[in-house]
Amino acid sequence: MPKLRIRWVRSQIGYAQPQRRTIRALGLRRLQHAVVHEDTPTIRGMLLKVRHMIHVEAAEEPPTSDAEKK
Repeated sequence: MPKLRIRWVRSQIGYAQPQRRTIRALGLRRLQHAVVHEDTPTIRGMLLKVRHMIHVEAAEEPPTSDAEKK
C-alpha cells in the first residue's frame, strides 16, 4: 500500500480544538516533525481537515525482502 510522509509546518495556535486533536492523532508532536502513514481514506480525511498546517508527499517504500533488493 502506498505511504505518505506528513510534515507539520504551521503552528496550531489560533485554530479550533478539533484541528489540534487531528494533528495529535496523526502522531505529530512538534513543528517540523514528520511521520509516515499508509494512504487510506481515513488518513486522507484527517489530512483534508488540517491541510493548511501540514505538507504531504509520497514516501518511498523500502524493499521488504532480500529478493526485492536485487
